[in-house]
Amino acid sequence: MKKDTSTNLDCVYHTLSFIEKNYDQAISIKELEEVSNYSYRNIQRIFRYTCGETIGAYQKRLRVENAYKMILYTHNSISFIALKVGFANLASFSKAFKQHFGMAPKAAKSQKTPFLAKAKIFPIEAAHLLKPEIVYVPPVTVYFKSAFIRYVHDEIELQWDKFLENVFPLNGNEFYGIVADEPLLRESLDCRYDTCSAMQSQTLKLPAKTIGGGRYAQFTHHGSYETIEETYSLIYAGWILMADLEFGHTPVIEKYIRHPDNTSSTEGQLTYIWLPLA
Repeated sequence: MKKDTSTNLDCVYHTLSFIEKNYDQAISIKELEEVSNYSYRNIQRIFRYTCGETIGAYQKRLRVENAYKMILYTHNSISFIALKVGFANLASFSKAFKQHFGMAPKAAKSQKTPFLAKAKIFPIEAAHLLKPEIVYVPPVTVYFKSAFIRYVHDEIELQWDKFLENVFPLNGNEFYGIVADEPLLRESLDCRYDTCSAMQSQTLKLPAKTIGGGRYAQFTHHGSYETIEETYSLIYAGWILMADLEFGHTPVIEKYIRHPDNTSSTEGQLTYIWLPLA
């Protein structure tokens, strides 16, 4: 594999090589953490923001692409090939294959269409380096609702619309989002996302929990939440690769300082992103 000039991406190259060698095996979280020297949450996000694919999506792509080659250039049955590349059964393989190539494995076998693989991944570092402030976040009691969603703007906004239907005091209140990635090798950055208020709902009794209570690297996102992915890209494809810090295992916290309910200016919106430190 071609090596980038920067040693900051070594963790990504090690992870790429490991997945390529073991694409047909069930890869454990422990193995990924050992080969990358990052926690699962961090290497999953570093991989996503430097490579443009999640670890789970890359492994699945390697499986179906290698299966396509076997279909074209061997006499093995499709069922044998499905198991050989790591699928649990023929049905799951056929579904994944059709999603990726737009045709069923049987059609690929009969048509003998030349195999065109997607270009290899070459990790890319962020060009701009963010510099966070290291802060202590005191423990805060919040009242929350959880949802398992894709970490994209539209789904986050939908969760907040539903959450705020419960009616919360706005004067003196604070709102947080807790981004807790699930410990699974997924094809997208799905996460458990908690919408949180520092004050109890006036219409529904919500469960409470304590967040914070430790050291965090604080990043500031300016502007609409719609563009917060750009800030995360600068964190996980840039700063974190050069940070000589030990990261904690608790979830990322977002604190909404200026948001549509307390500012009329999109440019004036402001969000703190807190990455936990050990």
